[in-house]
Amino acid sequence: MMGEAAGRTRRRKSGAESPWERFGWIMAAVWLVFLAYPVIALVQSNAAQGWIITGWIALCAFIIVYVAGFIHGMSFGGGGLTKPPMPIQWVAFGGMIVCAALTVPSVGGGALSFLPFIMSFASYGLTRLAHWLTSAVCIVVTVAVVFFTPAGATYLTVLAIIVLLAVVNTVSTTLIIRSDEAERLGLELATSEGREAVARDVHDLVGHSLTVVKLKAQLARKLMDSDPERAKAELADIESLTAEAIAGVRATVAGVRSAALTEQLASCRDALRSADVTMRVEGDAATLSPAQSLTASWVLREATTNVLRHSAAKTVTVRIAAGVFEVIDDGRGFSGGEGNGVRGMRERATTGGGALLVRAGVAGGTHVEVTW
Repeated sequence: MMGEAAGRTRRRKSGAESPWERFGWIMAAVWLVFLAYPVIALVQSNAAQGWIITGWIALCAFIIVYVAGFIHGMSFGGGGLTKPPMPIQWVAFGGMIVCAALTVPSVGGGALSFLPFIMSFASYGLTRLAHWLTSAVCIVVTVAVVFFTPAGATYLTVLAIIVLLAVVNTVSTTLIIRSDEAERLGLELATSEGREAVARDVHDLVGHSLTVVKLKAQLARKLMDSDPERAKAELADIESLTAEAIAGVRATVAGVRSAALTEQLASCRDALRSADVTMRVEGDAATLSPAQSLTASWVLREATTNVLRHSAAKTVTVRIAAGVFEVIDDGRGFSGGEGNGVRGMRERATTGGGALLVRAGVAGGTHVEVTW
């Protein structure tokens, strides 16, 4: 009844009220049909007139408190089950008990009809302890009426309903609590995975950029005396790469960075050219889907970084086909170990729905392959 209040409160504040939030209180009102029994008992009551009037007032007050408590918990985040209940809910709970007790002198055992409402309010709107205590007390009170009062047999049906309701409320609230715990765990896991994704993005981006900057700086130093103009051009490239890396890190942390494969191919070709490595592209980048292209872009970036750092290759071949992306170099070859770069590529491929294979090339070098 009130266990889902927290999730709906945020949508209410944002103005996105669902029909359930606007009209869900009607469900609470529908169940009030079961109060027909105390109504009939009041009509047929032989008690003193004062007690009958008190009974009618208490019945009306019970209905108001019950429906108001339902609306409060459902629409305004009243708490219960998955978070501590607000003080007003305890007040409403106590008010319902008082109202039910005030009808006893006029309706007698008919007051048992109030117990299912009190049980449900405690189960869904209060704490777990309140659920157990209220259910136990209601069952004990009903058993006492059934077995120790002259007309107790009349309320055997009520006893069955209360016992069944206690079981249903226990199972239902347990499922709600476990669902909420699973949702919180999922949120924590998603947050952790998000942090890892950002760390991978920053590692790949900064690692690649710094590697290229280092190579260009070394080249500019060598050319400073023999070819000053080219050295200036390399320094300009370093400035541009640095600005791009800074912007990329900021965008990555914001979670909005995306790199087109065609742009990444051009960037990697330039980086490899600076190290006197030739890159050939076989196939069309448009062959891959947008999601596959994003994964391929990151794999290409990391593979290029590894070539520049470790392979001493002279040629890099990129092959693109439907569902396949390969980066092959003719360098020293793959030793079989997996560093952060290879692990990062594997995680990227897995996240993108693909599988990564890194192996020694047929003619030497390293062969990186992603398949979807």
